[in-house]
Amino acid sequence: MYEQEIERRRTFAIISHPDAGKTTLTEKMLLFGGAIHIAGAVKSNKIRKTATSDWMEIEKQRGISVATSVMGFEYAPQGMSGFQTSPYKINILDTPGHQDFAEDTFRTLTAVDSVIIVVDSAKGVEAQTRKLMQVCRMRKTPVMIFLNKMDREGKNPFDLLDELEKELQIGVCPLSFPIGIGQTFKGVYNIFEKNLNLYQPNKQTISEAISFNDVNSPELEKHIGENFAQQLRADLELVESVYEPFYKEEIGGQASNESGVARYIRGEVAPVFFGSALNNFGIKELLDCFLQIAPSPLPVEAVERKVVPTEENFSGFVFKIHANMDPNHRSCIAFVKICSGKFVRNEPYLHVRLGKQFKFSSPTAFMAQKKETLDEAFAGDIVGLSDTGNFKIGDTLTSGQNLHFKGLPSFSPEMFKYIENADPMKAKQLSKGIEQLMGEGVAQLFTHQNNGRKIIGTVGQLQFEVIEYRLLHEYGAQCRWESLSLYKACWIECDNEKELENFRRRKFQYMAKDIHGRDVFLAESGYVLQMAQQDFDKIKFHFNSEF
Repeated sequence: MYEQEIERRRTFAIISHPDAGKTTLTEKMLLFGGAIHIAGAVKSNKIRKTATSDWMEIEKQRGISVATSVMGFEYAPQGMSGFQTSPYKINILDTPGHQDFAEDTFRTLTAVDSVIIVVDSAKGVEAQTRKLMQVCRMRKTPVMIFLNKMDREGKNPFDLLDELEKELQIGVCPLSFPIGIGQTFKGVYNIFEKNLNLYQPNKQTISEAISFNDVNSPELEKHIGENFAQQLRADLELVESVYEPFYKEEIGGQASNESGVARYIRGEVAPVFFGSALNNFGIKELLDCFLQIAPSPLPVEAVERKVVPTEENFSGFVFKIHANMDPNHRSCIAFVKICSGKFVRNEPYLHVRLGKQFKFSSPTAFMAQKKETLDEAFAGDIVGLSDTGNFKIGDTLTSGQNLHFKGLPSFSPEMFKYIENADPMKAKQLSKGIEQLMGEGVAQLFTHQNNGRKIIGTVGQLQFEVIEYRLLHEYGAQCRWESLSLYKACWIECDNEKELENFRRRKFQYMAKDIHGRDVFLAESGYVLQMAQQDFDKIKFHFNSEF
């Protein structure tokens, strides 16, 4: 019943180190899919339109992504073999690259079936890319790599391929190869489709590429010149001898997937494409190949059992909450990844943690912050549900089953500051803003038991700036920060209530409550924490909130 709908879905995240071109690539995919007609830029003096996925005001001003954007659209590739008759439903999640917002990216990776990693060809593999790849490896997520900015001076393509294998600890298989680089960049040869695309820079619209099928034909010299033609033939020969072919010929001339596609889906090998996202080059080859080989929605592990997408019963989990997407309504949106079955508008669904049934009259599909009401959605889709405080990240919705999806990481704060109201007339707005922003999971809120003051814990300084900016511009509330020197915030629990009460009393000046009313021990130094663990050996100390 649902097989055809699920088969045509592709839900993936685009990840990279900041400034590698991730949001630009997302924008160009929307352009190729016909979802937008002019591509915007993240940072540009000449292009007036900003990127669709960077819709928050602070993202436009700073030229960085600070929250994951979800974009869904239909795409029907033209004139290619191996495609089905109905168009693909593509769900792209554009993630923040900055390490201060890695928490949002890590959670997003739990909601996707595959990943495209963008690497700057001049800088190679950078720190944040390595961290994100570790999460992909841990989850065995299929990975495809796009080597961006080939129209700028950068590293040798073979050096880049070696670096990818070494730094990301994954086998690579180039499915396209560049002709020249930087000033001499002529285009790419598409190894996967066996044709040649010549470089024609165009930042905002799609131009028709020139196709050329036979690399050994003397016609090649007419297109790219004798030197480049000889170099390309030598490069392709080297690629053939060093890297395993993506498809292997079996006896009888039948192509075998085991060499490439199956290993890609198992997360063992990463297909590599070259191009320039800003100048619309190499994107179509990447997208068309991705749609052919990337997995449709995969089974998801719940605590109780493995959930298969084609099951009739609906299930899904909340992986992200975004406050204030529509400034006129002040509501929060819970992003739900559908794991199985079909979601239907106005049907009652069980909120497993609360044990209550909920109906949703206006579930939404996304194009960044633009929303449209949908009547139904299938496994692999991302649905937005209006939230008045009922949802937490990690919550499960089902059509009646008792399921708990696992693997949503939560962070342990590394920086702490007191947050104070800078405008006594706006206390209500500040309180509402803090409550909604903390519900997003961008930071942790603690209330000190000794003095009743509110403490914000984050993993980086930039998060404080974003919180302050959003409080002012979205809620009209001004805040003031006061530094606080803390080593760790630890959640505590104990089976013996008397022992717990004794700990709370003895460590009263270090105790706080989190947003859910749980006990938190605020250790000022490693020594204080160590002594507390020694003196109270029956107390369990947890370094993240998911215990």
